[in-house]
Order: sequence, then C-alpha cells, then structure tokens
Amino acid sequence: MTGAAAIATVAGAPASPQRWLARLAWLLFAVGIALLAWAAWGPWGDAPAPYRYRVSDEGDAGRAQGLQGFGALQLQRVELHADGIDQPLAVGHIARRAGGAPVMVDWDNASGEPLAHVDTRAAELAGLADAVREHVPEGALLLAWWDTARALALLTGRRTPFDAWFGEPFIAPSPWLARRSSIEAEERAFWGAPPSQAQSRDFRRFAEALASDERAGAQALRELAGGRQAFLVVHVSDLFKLGRMLPQQLGVATKDFPLRGDLHGPIVLVKRWMQEQRWSGYTVHEPSDRIARATFVTDARSAQTLLARLLPLTSSAPLEMRDPELVYQHGGYWVYRIAPAAPRQ
Repeated sequence: MTGAAAIATVAGAPASPQRWLARLAWLLFAVGIALLAWAAWGPWGDAPAPYRYRVSDEGDAGRAQGLQGFGALQLQRVELHADGIDQPLAVGHIARRAGGAPVMVDWDNASGEPLAHVDTRAAELAGLADAVREHVPEGALLLAWWDTARALALLTGRRTPFDAWFGEPFIAPSPWLARRSSIEAEERAFWGAPPSQAQSRDFRRFAEALASDERAGAQALRELAGGRQAFLVVHVSDLFKLGRMLPQQLGVATKDFPLRGDLHGPIVLVKRWMQEQRWSGYTVHEPSDRIARATFVTDARSAQTLLARLLPLTSSAPLEMRDPELVYQHGGYWVYRIAPAAPRQ
C-alpha cells in the first residue's frame, strides 16, 4: 500500500474518541486565538492607558546621587502606577531646566516585566556626563540612543540630533500591547518634545547603522555626522532596545538573575543557558541592586553587528576597536570617537 493510500484509508476510518478530543482541543485553541484578537482590536482596543505617572518633589537623594553637580536642575521623583495596584510598579527621577520638558535620568522597574523604559542608574549617568564633559569638545556632535542623548544634552550641553522624545522602541508587557495607541498618547503627553520628521529619519539611520556590520555601520555613522567631529555613546541596554526596534536585523534575548553576593553564581547559570540555547554571545550588567541582567545575541550575524562589536560581549573585543575608537568606559556606558575617514586597512 502506498503512503498516499495509507493516509486516505486512515482519514476515511471512523474517528476514535481520542481523535475527537484532539479535534476539540484544536477548535478551542482556535476560538481562544479569535477571542484574544477580538480583545486586542475590539470595542476596548482604544481603552485608556493602564498606568499613570505621579510626580512629586520628594526625590531620593541616594538614587539621585551625583546629579546635583550639573547646574540649576529641577529634580523630581516619578512613580508609575497601574490601575488597581497600590504600590508603584517603577520609581525614577526626572530632571529639567527652567521651562524645559522632563528628561528621565533614573529608572528602577520592580515589576519583572519590560515597562516603559529600560533601567537607568542616576549615579552611572552622572559619571558618564562627567566623562563626556571631559572627553567630548563643546562643538562636537554626540550620537547616542535618544534617551541617553536627551539626558547628556541636558547635563552637559553637548549637541545631539536626538534631543526629542522618540518613544522607540515601544516597551510594555504583553497584556498591555492591545492598548498601544493609548499608552503612546500618554507617553507623548507626559514627556513632550516630539521629534521632527528630519530627526525621526536621522534616528532611523542611526539605528540601521548600529544594526549593520562593523565596517558598513561605521561608515553610516560618518555620513550621519556629515563631516563634523563626532562621538558615539552606547550602553549594554541598547542591545535590547535595538533588538526590539529592528528584530529582523538583531536577535537579542535577556534573562534576569537575583543578585546574592557576587556575580559568580549568575554567570555560571548564564553560560549554561547560552550553551543550551546555542546562542552566540552574552554580556552581564547590574541594572539595579537586586538583579543581574544577561543580554544575549542569538545568532552569528547578530554578533557581528556594529553595536554588538562595540559592547563587552563574549563574542566581541571593544578594547581593540579602531573604527570607531574607544575613548572612555564607565559602568555599562562606552564612549567612542568616530573617525572622520575610514582608517586604512
């Protein structure tokens, strides 16, 4: 009996109770998918954002440590509160100068899910700002992911094309994805300073450059600088953000581990997990006092992107980079000088 005949014979036979149960399971699965789609796009798809920011002048001197040395800044505590939950899901600090839009300078997310922003330590950012004031001339152009660029523009006065609130990538837990439009409206209303079309276009070029291979990406950054003296700042968390924005060009995964003493225990687990997944490289940093966060590049192509090469992954050697060239490193931040012309090979 041929294979096709065998299949036809089985298909024509009376269905067993087990087969009917399997069909029912598939039917229920399909109904569940339809209900999820209806929930996302149905009558409450445009429901209000599921959270609100609450701002007070009672800042945390410990978490805002180091920011007092940057002139007349107004520092305020900000909390993210979700509907029906008494305690804040995340706490941070915003800074602004007289009449200016608020800028996030500190963020501690305790929810365990990606939420609005990536974790940022004010003390680490202050150390970076000090280094930028020392190593980046006043007339130079500063390129960084827009959240870092905004903070450095506020703290140092250095020029950057990305001093607006871009809101990319969209960061929210899965149950909130159906409310994306409402969440984005809430974010725009709070942060203000939307980008111009030219800024949005240039930021896309910047992201594409970081997701390109090392040589093409460096050349794209030179073209974006337009002949001006330029410096690049990247952070380990930029891998997560770029992977969210351009998932087809950069495969990234993250996993958090509780901090109990030193990093030796988590790193052993990270190595084992990476080997099991057959991923290409990883790096570990501490976004808060509670957790160590492992960030992985999931394939060989992603490991060869410019951003992955600039950061301290097990598959990279940033200290040996020549284009761009490393000038400073502080915590999770790495500062590079962009050469005006490609170095000779």
